[in-house]
Amino acid sequence: MAKFVLIGSGLAGGLLAAYLGRRGYDVDLYERRADPREGNIVGGRSINLAISTRGIHALEQIGIAHEALQHAIPMRGRMIHDKSGALHFTPYDVDPKNCINSIGRAALNTTVIEAAQHYPNVHVHFNHKCTRIDLDDAAAHFETAGGVMTARGDAVIGVDGAFSAVRQSMQMQIGGFEYDESYLAHGYKELTIPPGPDGSWLMEKNALHIWPRKSFMMIALPNPDGSFTCTLFWEFEGSRSFATTKTDDDVLRFFDQEFPDAVPLMPTLLEDFGNNPTGSLVTIRCAPWFYRDKVCLVGDAAHAVVPFYGQGMNAAFEDCVVLDECLEKFPDNRERAFAEYFSRRKQNADALADLAIGNFIEMRDKTASKTFRAKKKLDHALEAALPGIYLPLYTMVTFTRIPYATAAKRARVQDALVYASVFVLAAISVAAIVWFLAR
Repeated sequence: MAKFVLIGSGLAGGLLAAYLGRRGYDVDLYERRADPREGNIVGGRSINLAISTRGIHALEQIGIAHEALQHAIPMRGRMIHDKSGALHFTPYDVDPKNCINSIGRAALNTTVIEAAQHYPNVHVHFNHKCTRIDLDDAAAHFETAGGVMTARGDAVIGVDGAFSAVRQSMQMQIGGFEYDESYLAHGYKELTIPPGPDGSWLMEKNALHIWPRKSFMMIALPNPDGSFTCTLFWEFEGSRSFATTKTDDDVLRFFDQEFPDAVPLMPTLLEDFGNNPTGSLVTIRCAPWFYRDKVCLVGDAAHAVVPFYGQGMNAAFEDCVVLDECLEKFPDNRERAFAEYFSRRKQNADALADLAIGNFIEMRDKTASKTFRAKKKLDHALEAALPGIYLPLYTMVTFTRIPYATAAKRARVQDALVYASVFVLAAISVAAIVWFLAR
């Protein structure tokens, strides 16, 4: 069997190692950080994970979904917080069983790594920083505490995130390699709502909380210990922005004005705001995702997206499923398997990137409006009245495995039909009124 060298033992890296190990390949998985099972998780940068149908399916295929979801918290809809403190709950789907699940990064990372290590042909190496890849030799070069070393295999797979060392090597060594990265004008900062004195949740536990404020927003996802991980998405620059909010008084004034119901629940607000880094939000598109039968990219290394559809991890897990299927389909032609994987995933990754940016605008600008909530109710009414025929975009993306590009196209057609129907009904009503008055 072939030997794979995997770079990056994050969520998708650990899962892919398990898939390849199950298929009988020799796998060496290298990670630049220390073993997360030893508590080496860096705080302040973990926009909480929301796992849904696509990600759960990927875990089911390897037999670890039940274990992974044991400590997940179902979120059945969005809880919108007005400036006045009024709350508005909008369910995600007409079927109350359809929910997204808040899940801890560290626990899930541990689960997938241990699933990979269940196979004796999988070996995991921490504290190995990949510096470059020799594409033609499928050789990866590393810096370690003991010096430099090289690992060789039949193929190298980059699962090393948005700032992938594997992809950077492809950019330098493949003529005509296409690459684009774009940043939002907004950054993010992680904040905390601790649990109540008895370990209880101080807000609705089974909801994703959103404070939409037009050009910016804050969200909060529940954790098993009763806390909520909050994330402020705010402009880097501007008259009111991260750049102009420097002192404790500035921070308190801003939060008192914009999130007055949250402030009493955030006793460590000033410490969190001062100590946690301000992260960037990047979208990365590139092509191709593979080089001959030697190198391939998976997850954020191939298609980083902003987090506003909650699909980054789910899409990366879906990559693992599709790559596994392609390797099964072409067991003796790895280059064809890589090409098939790229063909199946590229347009869907691009579609998701567009959907994620669009959902940011929806979450921060529209969720507070009565018109938006009315549209959601109409979506759910049509879904209930036309089961299997009408599916809202959010439902297709989050609660089905319909390819992202197909879902986006179908939603555009549905919206056009709905708006045309409303226009026709309005025209008929006006005509009827005119006819009645003319009599």
